[in-house]
Amino acid sequence: MLIDFEGMDPKDAYHILTQTVIPRPVAWVLSENPDGDFNLAPFSFFTPITSNPPLLMISVGKKPAEGVSKDTRVNIEARKHFVVHIAHRDLAAAVTESSRTLPHGESELKNLDLELVDFEGSGLPRLKDCHVAFACELYDIKEIGASPQSLVFGKVTRVWVSDEAARYDDKNRLTFDGAAIDPIGRLGGSEYVTFGEILKIPRPS
Repeated sequence: MLIDFEGMDPKDAYHILTQTVIPRPVAWVLSENPDGDFNLAPFSFFTPITSNPPLLMISVGKKPAEGVSKDTRVNIEARKHFVVHIAHRDLAAAVTESSRTLPHGESELKNLDLELVDFEGSGLPRLKDCHVAFACELYDIKEIGASPQSLVFGKVTRVWVSDEAARYDDKNRLTFDGAAIDPIGRLGGSEYVTFGEILKIPRPS
């Protein structure tokens, strides 16, 4: 089947892209609301993009009904910091619930049984139950496309990894256990994917 994107409705393009660019990592983003409470929202248009400086990028659209910027973008632009979490399979239902559209400034955390803990060296807390959390400072925001979509670039200042997922190997190099992190990946519609078999194929020398 050949699908031509020329002249395609953006909703149809989104539908196709999200079901074929799979799996996508999910950024579960904590940002600070105006009253000091916290917003929590998932984004699967997300990736690391550079290591010098260490940057992550999330793509943030508009609220579907109002057509205004989502709280995540508003909060990050105003307060310049945020935390990106990598959620595991036991948190998939909470990730989905946190995608619910709420009035501006209303915290998703009030509907979720999630605990926040201190994130040393960060101005924000982190979710206790996630195995990975990146403390980020706003690096830049670029708007792209007709909507437009906001590309939010965050500079990673520190990362927290749970003890069961981080270790030193026999050469004293820091390594991370993907199976212990147990991340969920986004598919299309309401679907997530979790780890099955992990393939280890040595890189060419």
